[in-house]
Amino acid sequence: MSTFIQSPFGQKIQKLSSLHFVIGCLLISTLYATVCNLAFTEGSFLHVSDYTISLFGKYLCYALLALAVDLVWGYCGILSLGHGAFFALGGYAMGMYLMRQIGDRGVYGNPDLPDFMVFLNWSEMPWYWAGSDNILWMVAMVFIGPGLLAYVFGNLAFRSRVSGVYLSIMTQAVTYALMLAFFRNEMGFGGNNGLTDFKEIFGLSLQNPSTKLVLFVATSVALCIGYIISHYIVSSKMGRVVTAIRDAESRTRFVGFKTEHYKVWIFVVSAMLAGVAGALYVPQVGIINPGEFSPLNSIEMVIWVAIGGRGTLYGAIIGAVLVSYAKTRFTAIMPEAWLFALGGLFVLSTLLLPKGIAGMLPASWAKGSEKENDGIEPSDNYENKRSESNNISNPAEAK
Repeated sequence: MSTFIQSPFGQKIQKLSSLHFVIGCLLISTLYATVCNLAFTEGSFLHVSDYTISLFGKYLCYALLALAVDLVWGYCGILSLGHGAFFALGGYAMGMYLMRQIGDRGVYGNPDLPDFMVFLNWSEMPWYWAGSDNILWMVAMVFIGPGLLAYVFGNLAFRSRVSGVYLSIMTQAVTYALMLAFFRNEMGFGGNNGLTDFKEIFGLSLQNPSTKLVLFVATSVALCIGYIISHYIVSSKMGRVVTAIRDAESRTRFVGFKTEHYKVWIFVVSAMLAGVAGALYVPQVGIINPGEFSPLNSIEMVIWVAIGGRGTLYGAIIGAVLVSYAKTRFTAIMPEAWLFALGGLFVLSTLLLPKGIAGMLPASWAKGSEKENDGIEPSDNYENKRSESNNISNPAEAK
């Protein structure tokens, strides 16, 4: 590693900001996978299969989800165990739109009702399905659904100054309650089977390999946009306030900031990013069901960020991709032992890599990231950052 860093190429890499480096890696990797999928035949060593493209697309959805978790946990200190709910709500918004695109090609051939409603002898759609066949409605619901839930929950919790483990338990309880609700057939979302058997999206067949490739590229672009937005937020004056809240909320409140407003704001933005990840996830895997609300999924998201390195943004992406890849390989060999392996991985990373995989990066590059507020370490270094928080003297400057 040191030899590479001292090389001319390594010196140039260190001069790049984390934003340019991450976006560059994502775009180059996407271009490489796309070219290898289209230009090389299946027998070629360089060929990237359609299955691998779908798998990579799923990993990128997880990376965007991990980015959302890192935004609230790594930078604001809100340990949310409920981001699985935001992810699932975005997925259900997309799933409802895809179900309406099936039309009379379903099992029962009903052009107006999805198959599960016909099976349950429903004569008409529930009112909240109205407009679900419209693409603009779908896009709006992907943002409004998770965002509204985060806004309502955040206002109630943060205004009551609920924090720490109590807040984490509350987010987990909300997620579990939604899971139980969506399991009921009366909710009108397919019950335990969920929404599936999708045919097309935007007029393109979901069974066509070219559609899967387009979805993969779209997910990569969405991740780049999400990273740029997150980077801009944490580098802004409002981001500095959020970081100050993480390190010393009572002190930040004392100097005149309404900390609950900032916490609600960052929580809503994070929820919307998670909703977009869920919407992109559904057409690539072909199903959305209440299992996505499982609290275990939300805990796994936190582990992604912890292993990758919280408070860095790029660490969340690294952790999500590597852990998801390990899960794919490990569950193929010993599926029943995966949870034990995941727990062991989390414990080892906590003991051996307290700053996550991102902490293994060259110190000079990490320092360069900190200058952009893109590598701010967790709150155990509060004393070293008091002077930075002191720079925020006027609440009006952060608005």
